[in-house]
Amino acid sequence: MPKMKSCSAAKKRFRLTGTKKVKRSKANTSHILTKKRPKRKRHLRTATTASSVDEKRLRRLLQG
Repeated sequence: MPKMKSCSAAKKRFRLTGTKKVKRSKANTSHILTKKRPKRKRHLRTATTASSVDEKRLRRLLQG
């Protein structure tokens, strides 16, 4: 049986924390930033964890 391959797109977007939770960055940070308030842009910079509903699926994409 061939080796499992991890999804390259998922590797670029997600990381696993020490407790095996999935860490992700927030959306809406790439363009049209002039109309967004500084506080909103500052909060968008911080990373967050993925939804618990999606975690099993994302972990399977990341394992290789």
